[in-house]
Amino acid sequence: MQANATNPDTPNPPRSPVVRDATLADFDAIARIYAHYVENALATFEEVAPGADEMRARHAAVVAAGLPYLVAVADGAVLGYAYATAYRSRSAYRHTIEDSVYIADGMNGRGIGMALLSELIARCEAGPWRQVIAVIGNSGNAGSIALHARLGFEHVGVLRQVGFKHGQWVDTVLMQRSLGERDARTRAASARG
Repeated sequence: MQANATNPDTPNPPRSPVVRDATLADFDAIARIYAHYVENALATFEEVAPGADEMRARHAAVVAAGLPYLVAVADGAVLGYAYATAYRSRSAYRHTIEDSVYIADGMNGRGIGMALLSELIARCEAGPWRQVIAVIGNSGNAGSIALHARLGFEHVGVLRQVGFKHGQWVDTVLMQRSLGERDARTRAASARG
């Protein structure tokens, strides 16, 4: 990738990255992307960054559950990743999933998250799931909140001070989106009154 003219350490993003299923070869990059958020941000409540082998094991569990795990790639570089997991382990939650989206440091605001989350939603709509939940660490995470809102997620709540990371109490924002045509009709009908 060529360097960004304003910051030689930041690569220029592609105009439209390719979103595809993650492969085992992607996990060194995925682990680096995630480590940034673990070590420097409040987007995840994990406090010790897992290595690539642990991230591969997590990927295997997602795929074994029949859920998507995607990467956005350009010029051979992984720019971000997204996946869905079961929302909760109790059986009555079996039609509800949770999404996660992480973008490489310096690549936010360039459409990569939109490409990943759009494809993740499309893949999940093709499955048996009815609802997707976004559990957004840090109520100040305006980028993630806006991304989810643009893709039809509704703000459904805030869990106040449920995490303690980097010396501060952190809220969690809950957003929810119905999946599938049947639920799109329900959303449209309720919007009309």
